[in-house]
Amino acid sequence: QVQLVESGGGLVQPGGSLRLSCASSLSIFEFNSMAWYRQAPGKERDLVAKVNVGGTTSYADPVKGRFTISRDAAKKMLYLRMNELKPEDTAVYYCNSKMLRYVYWGQGTQVTVAS
Repeated sequence: QVQLVESGGGLVQPGGSLRLSCASSLSIFEFNSMAWYRQAPGKERDLVAKVNVGGTTSYADPVKGRFTISRDAAKKMLYLRMNELKPEDTAVYYCNSKMLRYVYWGQGTQVTVAS
């Protein structure tokens, strides 16, 4: 069974930075894509950033230029580097992976941006 475990969330001041990590139980190249989503209270879960098996990345407009998705195949890790954080970035962040028709989620990690 595929397991994704996120870590790295926390409380940060506006303008600060955080790096989220997602540990996969399988080689990241087993997946067609891996991504980070986020869900703020009362809102839907939205795609933040995505990387496909070939390494092509894409970002949601609100985070372009501030967030960077990356991966380390040897460690079976997915990362999200978040810079210039804003209060509106506050949400639970989820790691996601897709393998053919299967979709997997981590348990989420809370990110709170507040002074």
